Order: sequence, then C-alpha cells, then structure tokens
Amino acid sequence: MKPLRVAFAGTPEFARVALAAIAQSPHSICGVLTQPDRPSGRGLKLQPSPVKQFALANGWPVFQPVSLKPLMDLHGIADDAERVRVEQALDEDVKGAWACLNGGLSEHKKPVDVFVVAAYGLMLPKVVLDAPIHGCLNIHGSLLPRWRGAAPIQRAIEAGDTKTGVGIMHMETGLDTGPIGLEAELPILENDTTATLHDRLANAGAQLIVEALNLLAVNELRFVSQNADGILYAHKIQKSEANLDWSESASLLSRRMRAFDPSPGAYTCVDAQVVKCFAPSVLSESDVFEEPGTVLSIGTDGVAVACGQGILNIAVMQRSGGKRLPAFQTAKVLGLQVGQVFSCDGEQRQKA
Repeated sequence: MKPLRVAFAGTPEFARVALAAIAQSPHSICGVLTQPDRPSGRGLKLQPSPVKQFALANGWPVFQPVSLKPLMDLHGIADDAERVRVEQALDEDVKGAWACLNGGLSEHKKPVDVFVVAAYGLMLPKVVLDAPIHGCLNIHGSLLPRWRGAAPIQRAIEAGDTKTGVGIMHMETGLDTGPIGLEAELPILENDTTATLHDRLANAGAQLIVEALNLLAVNELRFVSQNADGILYAHKIQKSEANLDWSESASLLSRRMRAFDPSPGAYTCVDAQVVKCFAPSVLSESDVFEEPGTVLSIGTDGVAVACGQGILNIAVMQRSGGKRLPAFQTAKVLGLQVGQVFSCDGEQRQKA
C-alpha cells in the first residue's frame, strides 16, 4: 500500500478525533483547514478550534479561511496566466488552503490524493471537490439518507430513533447527497445525550476513515448511491428550540433535553430566571390533571413536572450563571416550591 497524501478540514472535537486517527495511520497530513478562532468563555477571548490545536501541536500547516466561496472564481478558467492572476488575488488563508489542496499554486501543481472533511462548517465549491486526485471524503454522523445536514446527532435523539451510525461519503455539490463507501451502525441508548452519542460516533468515524483511506490506497474502496427513500434533513439547532413547552408530552420533552445536552441546553423559567434542565426521565406517560409545567414534587431524585401528557423528572438543573447541580439543590437556591409552574416566557405563577 502506498500511503496517501491527505488534506483535512474540520473544526470541533468530532473532527479532531478523526484527524488524530489519521495521524496514527500510514497516511500523511499535508495541511489542515479549520474555521477561524471564535470568542468563547466569560471573557469572550478568541479560542482556537480543537482541530487547530491538534494540528499546531503536530506541526502541520493550518489555514482558517472565513469562506471558500472566492475559489468559485477559478472554476472553468483554462488560461494558465489568468488562473495564476486569480489565485494570487485570493485572501492569504484562502490562497493557502487552495495551495494545500494542489500542492502549490498553478505553476507547482501536484494535488493531494484525497481531502477528508469532518464537521468543517463551510461550503466547499465544486472546484475544491474536484481538486484532489480521489476527490473529497466526508465523515457524516448518521445513516444516510436519514439526517442529512448540520445536526444529525441531535435530530436523531430528538426524533426518538433507536439507531444511528456514521458513514464515509464521497462528496458532491448537493447537501450530503454523495455515494457511501463505508458505514457503521450504532444503537441510540435510552439515556444517550448528544454528548455521549457524539463520543461513540466520533470514535467509530475515526476508525472508519482510516479503513476507507487504506482501501482507497489499494483501489478497493467502492461507493454505493444513497437510497432515494427515507431522506430527512437535520436542520441546524436554533436556541429558541431549547425553550421547553410543557404542553408537550413528557417523552418528547425528555428527548429534547437529551438532544440539547450539552448545547444549547434545554431551559425553562421560574421567577423570571432561566433554568437549564438535564438528565430527564419519564415517570409517567398517562394524562395528568395538572397545568403543564406544574412542579409536582421535589426530592433527592429530582424535580417532577407535569407535562401535556405524562410526568417528567429532572435530575440535574443549572440556574443562570451557576453550575450543573442535583435538581433539588438548584430548587433550594431558587426557592422553588411544589405547586409553582414553570413557564416559557419568564412569567412564574403560584397555583392557588
């Protein structure tokens, strides 16, 4: 097997795990693309992504373009002189990313063998998809075509899926429409959160991409078109979705809490304070003759709340500016009482 020259693009921990696995394989990393540093924490200091930190620690070139759309201008240029002129006018990070994929600019072309993409977060123009010798491979956290898009892990949990998986897809211009080379199926456990399922999928994806690169290196990686049935889109999570509507069923609310853990964190309001809710369990799925959102009990096991259908226990809560604590401790700090009603709009009422 002749080792492949690999360019890599990714941003969060899911991608870092895959990059680390490739680093341990026979294949070589030529350069890494990741999103620009983002403000984070209370001081809103710029923080490098997990992928950038790992890449710098290993001495690989790192490029952080805000967008790769400027590379669209290169599509269809046949004249070498004109192509060089357009390339030289690119932003430095875009230019560096393009040179990484091509082994240099027009006068030094030697494209990388393959471009591996995992949770990168930027659109790849066709000229980028076509640049590597073997194209672009994407590590996607679902069993395609179910849950194409930005938030496959969260949407699978929210929908109540009992299984999911990870796949290695040959990228096309469509959103997660490309053929599949390898897949691994994983169960979604009853108490899985996005955090726990993410870690298992990241590890599975890391193993799978190395297997795919090994097969590609000996020309044995075969792709199969996605099924035309069962297409679902995993739209990006909006913070507004995390605002708990207690008129919904306990089962659905439980899935949402787990889907939005750790981020953005499902929340409710009491005394105009935002309280995030974690570690839910359904106590009953029967009709409850209490107003949705009513606190039914507070104990060491958690806070039980009436829902539109059923009763939900919340074992962990986090008040605004505080830490995650056992729910009964947060309830004590808040002065929460049985009979109070959680609200979605900050209005909190005491039942008569």
